Amino acid sequence: MSSKLSRRSFLKGAGITALGAAAAGALSGCGNGYVNAAELKDETTQKPGTPSWLGEAPAIDEASITETIDVDVVVVGCRTGGLPAVISAAENGAKVLGIEQMSAIATPREDLGAIDSKLQQESFEEFPQFKIDKMEAMEDIVRYANGFVNYDLVKLWADESGAMIDWLSEIIERDGAFTMRFEGSVGTEGQGARDKAWATGHSPEKLTDDKDVTFGTTLRDYAEELGAEFRYDTMLVKCEQNADGRVTGVICRDGNDRHYLRVNASKGVILATGGYVANTEMVEARQAWNNRLKINVPVGGSCTGDGIRAALWCGATIDPIGAAVTFNRACCKPDEVAGSDLVGKWFWFGEQPFLKVNLNGKRFCNESGPYDYMLHSAFMQPYHTYVDIWDSDYVEQVRQINEVGCCRLYPFDNGAPSNMPISKMAGDFEALIEAGYIQQADTMEELAQKLNLPVDATVETWERYNQFADAGKDEDYNKEPYRLLKLDHPPYYGVRTGSWFLATIDGCPVNTDMHPVNEAGEQIDGLYMVGNDSGGFFSVSYPNLFTGLAAGRTMTFGRRAGMLAATGQA
Repeated sequence: MSSKLSRRSFLKGAGITALGAAAAGALSGCGNGYVNAAELKDETTQKPGTPSWLGEAPAIDEASITETIDVDVVVVGCRTGGLPAVISAAENGAKVLGIEQMSAIATPREDLGAIDSKLQQESFEEFPQFKIDKMEAMEDIVRYANGFVNYDLVKLWADESGAMIDWLSEIIERDGAFTMRFEGSVGTEGQGARDKAWATGHSPEKLTDDKDVTFGTTLRDYAEELGAEFRYDTMLVKCEQNADGRVTGVICRDGNDRHYLRVNASKGVILATGGYVANTEMVEARQAWNNRLKINVPVGGSCTGDGIRAALWCGATIDPIGAAVTFNRACCKPDEVAGSDLVGKWFWFGEQPFLKVNLNGKRFCNESGPYDYMLHSAFMQPYHTYVDIWDSDYVEQVRQINEVGCCRLYPFDNGAPSNMPISKMAGDFEALIEAGYIQQADTMEELAQKLNLPVDATVETWERYNQFADAGKDEDYNKEPYRLLKLDHPPYYGVRTGSWFLATIDGCPVNTDMHPVNEAGEQIDGLYMVGNDSGGFFSVSYPNLFTGLAAGRTMTFGRRAGMLAATGQA
């Protein structure tokens, strides 16, 4: 049986000819992230021109700016990077305004990577394996990025992240609504795991039943206690510079009556708008592979690259390679394939390394690799989509698999709760079965048919996989024996899987004072960038075995930027 394929907009009944015509149209340059080659460069110097997603800074008529606000520090974007920046600037005596495009404070990311927090250090006597050699960790991050990083930024995170967690813990624990938990685990040791995991994760744990209290609101409330103010439903338009090139403030637009406002910031502007995950054109230009792997699910960001574009208009540079945080936690129906035009469902279980096959029913990699490795391997397969297969013994098998980080389904080794419990999976499966995503069958032949996979090839792959499990050795892809688990307990389950595209993590390279730099490496005074607006730390993808690294970096550098802007130290 051949795979049934659908992408709703152009694969369903479109045919190869139509697909080729669509591709030709995109390459001619009409806002899909591609521009004509002649428009990409100066014909004399061959220097690249302005990409279509960037354009020119908008010109705003002075008469249209009907409101002016004067502050010391303005922070644009008030979530994972912006809230620590607001708090830190206010703690250091600045008059601070937080600009937020949403109508309320959203909850920041809750997996926070750090080294040598007090919570970590307290665990070392019982769990010495949690200790981290900073230099070894730094080299692993640099290796993951193929060297496209600023070593000094990685070292800065390693040196200051533990203190950030200690600082944050005091803030969220001040009124008893939250406590901070260190998520201590490095997986199964001494069993031949291919990839090293690092015990860096921290998460706030809510202690109150009050639904109005969140991680975000408790940080907002503390900022307001310090005198900081917030402006909601307000969108960044551009930064302003004086004759010397120093950034002096921002022009924004009110999302309600659409009037323009000027915010003058005498000490600094901090951009923390969160990258460009929701800007499909920019993603296409910077990292097109993730548009192919993506399945839209009803969670995710609304960030469109406003902060990055504003900084580029001021003379900043951008990372050479796009990068993203992606998880194999999204699924589609048996007649669908991944792609940015597809809406599917969230599938938290997808990162568990059970048998995974392509749409031809064949294994294609070591399923036990990091999330992004799995997805990048899937990109090389037909229609960038694969199928997860597991059986009814998954509860005990997941315990033996012993994943780390945010996909872990059992409590961590030191007793910290996991993000999701194994007990929740059965209900999730039933809901996805009812919705037509997960397929269930008593035989592998029937499961393959339901998933629109070639039956003979799928059964042959499954049998070969079970033979490897019996022998304790994967002759094809060298999967670790303790994760090479036989699937022989029907009913069997399967679902087509793609990428949950959480966030972009490339941006404008910054120095260790959080200033973006121009092509000469000179900083742009008055401007600071943190979080997914900033660059120089990741390349291509996210090293997920450093649990919480992206959010930990964001909060560490947000805190630093707020302090530097408020004090004028840099």
